[in-house]
Amino acid sequence: MQSHTVITSNLHNPNPNPNPNPNPNLNLNLIPNFSPKFPPNALRFRREFFTRRRSTSMTSSFKINSKMDNNRDAFPTITQFAGKEGADVGDDLVVLYGHLEYAFKRIAALVASPVNSSLGKSSGGAEDVGSGRDKPKPLDIVSNEIILSCLRHSGKVAVMASEEDDAPVWITDDGPFVVVTDPLDGSRNIDASIPTGTIFGIYNRLIELDGLPVEEKALLNSLQSGGRLIAAGYVLYSSATILCTSFGSSAHAFTLDHSTGDFVLTHPNIKIPPRGQIYSVNDARYFDWPEGLRRYIDTIRQGKGKFPKKYSARYICSLVADFHRTLMYGGVAMNPRDHLRLVYEANPLSFLAEQAGGKGSDGKHRILSIQPVKLHQRLPLFLGSPDDIDELESYGDVQQTVNPGYDV
Repeated sequence: MQSHTVITSNLHNPNPNPNPNPNPNLNLNLIPNFSPKFPPNALRFRREFFTRRRSTSMTSSFKINSKMDNNRDAFPTITQFAGKEGADVGDDLVVLYGHLEYAFKRIAALVASPVNSSLGKSSGGAEDVGSGRDKPKPLDIVSNEIILSCLRHSGKVAVMASEEDDAPVWITDDGPFVVVTDPLDGSRNIDASIPTGTIFGIYNRLIELDGLPVEEKALLNSLQSGGRLIAAGYVLYSSATILCTSFGSSAHAFTLDHSTGDFVLTHPNIKIPPRGQIYSVNDARYFDWPEGLRRYIDTIRQGKGKFPKKYSARYICSLVADFHRTLMYGGVAMNPRDHLRLVYEANPLSFLAEQAGGKGSDGKHRILSIQPVKLHQRLPLFLGSPDDIDELESYGDVQQTVNPGYDV
């Protein structure tokens, strides 16, 4: 029989416990040639291995960083792109984006922090805002405070409306912009390291409302239709931190370069494919869907729709992540029930979809044509490739009105 040697060690204690069997249930006699001592050459081998590995890693890193430094000009930062060197969106909007960038980087660090699991759990102290499945968690609230603080310091924002607040917050009388935001979408999944995101939209302040009381003008400024957006975007916190935005002309994605701390342009002029081969929806609710939606999904899954290939299902249950994949690969991402917020989620993402050549719909109407009547107004949402959205709408009855098992 071939003999085996089991190596044990205590690298942190030069005088390990002399008892070679800390587990009394383990019969060491069953292990041939068991030796509790660390072989004399093992430490030297380990030290030489990691020295070589570290040296190789540093050399490779130097080559990569040198290559990136040489090509740095090929990756403009979002400030350079939005400024006079690029889109020239105006100094005020460039300043605002600079402060938003800072907020997003702080949230990215917070999401990736090893202490986020405790922040992500409900503390039981936020019953006054939201309810049930959408009850805010501390991580949502911290993200909301980060964004509000950065907008205050920018000096460019009159009012901020957030999914986490009951009412809009008036910031400054002479701020030219209005910002609406979902500070941390998908935070319920954060303990499982599932991608999360921030969604935001930017409007011009309605100066014709300046004579109204603060609360009234704050609300009316926040209830502008999506067709009046001047910029919008989302940030995806995943294997990379990606800021996808539009200033009203195409959509562009910027990736956070951790070596410099800048968001650099990596996906200019994003164009969603006219048709994809992926649909994203919670299939577990199939029997709650209306007949039209069931027929649509059954048809495309079998490859019997207008596109003669079978569609695949991809569902993350994080709106930003599902939409980002749809924007890259085409298809349709949807939540057919009356759940997503028009002001904070549907309008900004539909704006981006249209700027990339796609569509945003509630199953019957163009999202950006809908006039909000309530700050936290909910509706079904279908986002994606134009041909896919058109085909889905042609089935008619696609909005889910029965929501068993949900609080809202």
